[in-house]
Amino acid sequence: MTSYGKLASQCETIEKVRAWQASGKKVVFSNGCFDILHAGHVEYLDAARKLGDVLLIGLNSDASVRRLKGPSRPICCEADRAAVLSALQVVDALTLFDEDTPEELIGALLPDILVKGADWAVENIAGARAVLAHGGEVLTIPLLEGRSTSSIIEKIIQHSSQSAIYRGTL
Repeated sequence: MTSYGKLASQCETIEKVRAWQASGKKVVFSNGCFDILHAGHVEYLDAARKLGDVLLIGLNSDASVRRLKGPSRPICCEADRAAVLSALQVVDALTLFDEDTPEELIGALLPDILVKGADWAVENIAGARAVLAHGGEVLTIPLLEGRSTSSIIEKIIQHSSQSAIYRGTL
């Protein structure tokens, strides 16, 4: 599985961020599980990348996703999720975090811009205080309506159940 050289440890990522910022680049950070990549994710990541020069993604580890979403998640393992995100041209780098939120990671990275979906209030975004205190910005991006990993999983379950009924296996 390849990550196109974009996946790095947190220590390596901090060094990259410092180098990008020293060269005058504006670093944008976002985070998430990105369990089943869909059109909403792609539109969101494209909008986030347009806010700066570099888009860095904090990716929840498998253990983190399980704690947040339940024992049946993630659907795709962290290596696969990292590979898919890395294949996107708009993503410049990513790093994994194992905590429930990327608060500590963001505090160490201190990106110029922290972004989340518009379903988040700025005051509730992990790492917002640290970014703002360091002179950065915290922004929200509108989400593509009707697109979510949870709704995709629900449709798959419904379709699977309907198919099983049709085949007479339920």
